[in-house]
Amino acid sequence: MITDQFRVGNHVFSSRLLVGTGKFGSFDTMKASIEASQADIVTVALRRADMGSTTGNILDYVPQHCSLMPNTSGARTAEEAIRIARIARELGCGDLIKIEVIRDQRYLLPNNEETIKATEVLAREGFLVFPYMSPDLMSAQRLVEAGAATVMPLAAPIGSNRGLETKGLIQILINEIDVPIIVDAGIGRPSEAAEAMEMGVDAVLVNTAIASSPNPVTMAEAFGHAVIAGRQAYLAGLGIVQSEGSASSPLTGFLGKVGE
Repeated sequence: MITDQFRVGNHVFSSRLLVGTGKFGSFDTMKASIEASQADIVTVALRRADMGSTTGNILDYVPQHCSLMPNTSGARTAEEAIRIARIARELGCGDLIKIEVIRDQRYLLPNNEETIKATEVLAREGFLVFPYMSPDLMSAQRLVEAGAATVMPLAAPIGSNRGLETKGLIQILINEIDVPIIVDAGIGRPSEAAEAMEMGVDAVLVNTAIASSPNPVTMAEAFGHAVIAGRQAYLAGLGIVQSEGSASSPLTGFLGKVGE
């Protein structure tokens, strides 16, 4: 079996599947799904982490082996995202941060300009910044220049389960950007996660496709297997695509020998 590690900054991870924590029917289901996925990076919206709750805090249900990556969900400007990230650090959530800056409330598309601004400030402060962005080469290059540890292009609108609608644009980022590429948002099926990994992305982040399944735990396990299979296929090298048929066994000589 071909195996390798996923490295971001000074962090090393065994899984290339990141899992979100929204939309699950219960914290127990969320925890069981994360465990089944074998993910070891879990993202959570800071606004959902109620430290003073007496009825349960979502952070209590994140498996202990997982690295927590707070996200700035709800931020509409760079300033708001920066403030949320700093609060997360003060609460002891570590140096991983996923930047989401979204003003558009219909399609939930990220604001690349504001995301770049937030990334520049937070990277200088020592955060490992995972910026969620619309797949655009110039914006991705500027994010890297600003200090982003990864680039996270969307596959389709958040929560849509529509799949790799931006596949061609993501491939450009794979070809041209030197930091890890993590496909985030829109992946709806394990087969799509495998396809993204076969393209050469470094990891995928999945939430809605797991949480909205009638059986989230089994679906999470399926995504875990799909990401591993896709990565192994990429490392092995996919076969050549041809326009005509090519026999896998010789077609000449065999019938003649049978008649001898």
